[in-house]
Amino acid sequence: MAAVPPRKLATAGDLLAQPGDRALEVIHGALVEKAAPAGEHGGAQLGLGEVLRRGFHRRSGGGGGLPGGWWILVEVDVELETHEVYRPDLVGWRRDRMPERPRGRPVRVRPDWVCEILSPSTARVDLMTKLQVLQRCGVPHYWIVDPDRELLTVHRWTDAGYLVVLQATKGQTVRAEPFDAIELRVGVMFGEEE
Repeated sequence: MAAVPPRKLATAGDLLAQPGDRALEVIHGALVEKAAPAGEHGGAQLGLGEVLRRGFHRRSGGGGGLPGGWWILVEVDVELETHEVYRPDLVGWRRDRMPERPRGRPVRVRPDWVCEILSPSTARVDLMTKLQVLQRCGVPHYWIVDPDRELLTVHRWTDAGYLVVLQATKGQTVRAEPFDAIELRVGVMFGEEE
């Protein structure tokens, strides 16, 4: 019986070599297509992104945000490990750690915050696989936004694993780390007007 050659694990190079503009990620060395977002997903992504950018974006020369500004980006490829290249729904870097806006594809600097908005077809990956890899890579904060349950879950990194430090639903106003310098109306992610 002939030996089966080991499967070649995908990397960022394989991701970049793909034709077209498909939204792909490398998860455990496999190229995986990201789910097409529903209206609830897109609304949550835009609502949260607007609030955080308004509160924490700092223009060059100062002003325009709270001290300790952030780079908040939407759906950019981030290489966490050789065979783990994700395209988070929202991702952020503290400007005191990364003074220049993230550039290139993929970004190879560990983010300080990752947010995934659950879709039925990707929920297991976001809640299990990505959570484990982000924890292993030391990403300080991981948020999960669940449009179906209208629930925000905030995780903080610890040596023992992610600790859930906050769960909040539509109708609540919270201070959610690492953005606890502002109040966040959770419902903004779920269609409530600001």
